[in-house]
Amino acid sequence: MSDDTPDSLIPYDEIVQEALRAVVGRVLGQIVANGGMLPGDHHFYITFKTSAPGVAIPPHLKERFPDEMTIVLQNKFWDLGVDDGSFTVGLSFNQIPTKLVIPFSAITAFVDPAVDFGLQFQAAAPEPEPHDSAENDAPASDGEKADDGSNVVTVDFGRKK
Repeated sequence: MSDDTPDSLIPYDEIVQEALRAVVGRVLGQIVANGGMLPGDHHFYITFKTSAPGVAIPPHLKERFPDEMTIVLQNKFWDLGVDDGSFTVGLSFNQIPTKLVIPFSAITAFVDPAVDFGLQFQAAAPEPEPHDSAENDAPASDGEKADDGSNVVTVDFGRKK
């Protein structure tokens, strides 16, 4: 047998991440089914990427937390809702009621300290923002010397051979 592990053509990591995020959805769904009441001493710390696709938070929170934010669902939250891909919740920030929409794919951590339970997730990569073309992307005109590519360095981070 070989010590080299072959690259998988099945995205096991993505499948596992998706399944674990479904755990968060199921737990929050049970809270909704329980009338929005947390049982016993349970409470949740949920960390998510604020710039992930589908996240809807007010601009002042986005400005304050440009990358990541942690919310606590414990005593004062309302209108918790769960669907297949996200959850919504009402929280107060500086005594201002706010509704948040958070896709499960944006969550990077879920912790219930009451029972010492926690999950860590890989963040879904946000889509790159559109940008203007670089000045050097245009083909060389007749009067300019064409670049022969001799200053290009190729690095291969591909599969093990």
